Amino acid sequence: MTASNGCSTGEKEEKQSLNMLILKAFSAVGRAVINWVDTLGSATVFLFFALWKTFRRRQLSKVINQIYYIGARSTGIIMLISLFTGMVLGLQSYHALTTFGAEGAVGTLVALSLIREMGPVLSAIMITARAGSAIAAEIGIQRISEQIDALHTMRIDPLRHIVSPRVAAAIISFPLLTTVFDLVGMVGGYISSVLLLGLNHGVYINSIQASVDLKDITDGLIKSVVFAVIVVTVCCYQGYFAHMRKDSHGAKAVGMATTSAVVISCVLILVSDYVVTSLLI
Repeated sequence: MTASNGCSTGEKEEKQSLNMLILKAFSAVGRAVINWVDTLGSATVFLFFALWKTFRRRQLSKVINQIYYIGARSTGIIMLISLFTGMVLGLQSYHALTTFGAEGAVGTLVALSLIREMGPVLSAIMITARAGSAIAAEIGIQRISEQIDALHTMRIDPLRHIVSPRVAAAIISFPLLTTVFDLVGMVGGYISSVLLLGLNHGVYINSIQASVDLKDITDGLIKSVVFAVIVVTVCCYQGYFAHMRKDSHGAKAVGMATTSAVVISCVLILVSDYVVTSLLI
C-alpha cells in the first residue's frame, strides 16, 4: 500500500509539474501576442495622428526639408545599388536563357524583376538603412534629452513638428526613388547583357517595351507607398518612445531603438511584400 501510494503521489507531482510548464508556455505566448497587438494598435494611432497633422499650416517647408534628407540624399546609394543589381540580373539572365535559346527575353526578365519586386523591396531596405536609422536615432536623442518634453512645455505639438513632415516626405520619396532604381537597374542590365555579352540592342529594348505594361508599374509604386508607410511609422515610433524601453535607458536606449527600427522595418517589408503581391495578382 505504501509503495502504491508513493507511486501515485509521484505521478501526481509529475502531472502537476507538466501542467505548470504548459501553462507557463501558453502564458508567455499570450503575453507576447498581447504586447504585439498593443504595439500594433499604438503604432496605428501614432500614424493616424501624424498623417492628420500633416495637413496643418506651415508644414510645406518642413516636408521639403525632409524630402531632401530622405529622398535626395539617398539617390546616390540607390543608383549605385540599382546599377549593379541590374548588371547581375542581366548577366545571370543571359547565361540562364541562353541554355534554352531564349536570350531575347533577357530584357523582359530584367525589367519585370526590377519593376515588380527588386525595385520596391531593395529601395525600401536601402532607405531604411540610410535614412530610417537616422530618423530613429534623431528622434530618440530628442526624446532622452527632453527636447520633446520642452516642446510640450512651449505648447508645440511634437507629432506635428517632428513626425508629420517625415511621414509625408517618406510617402513622396519612396515611389520616386523606386522609379530611379528601376530605370538605373535596366541600364545596368543593358550594360552587362548588350555591351559586355553581345546581346542585340534592339532585342533588349523591344523586349522591355513589349512586356512591361501600366499594371506592372502601378503595382510596384503601390508597394513602394506601403513600404514607405511601414518604414517611417516604425522608425519614428521607435525613436519617439525610446525612453519607454524596459531593457535599456539613456544613450543605450537610442541605440537599441535604432537597431529595432531597422530590423523590424526590414522584416515587415518582406512580409508585407508577400501580402501586397498576393493581393495585387
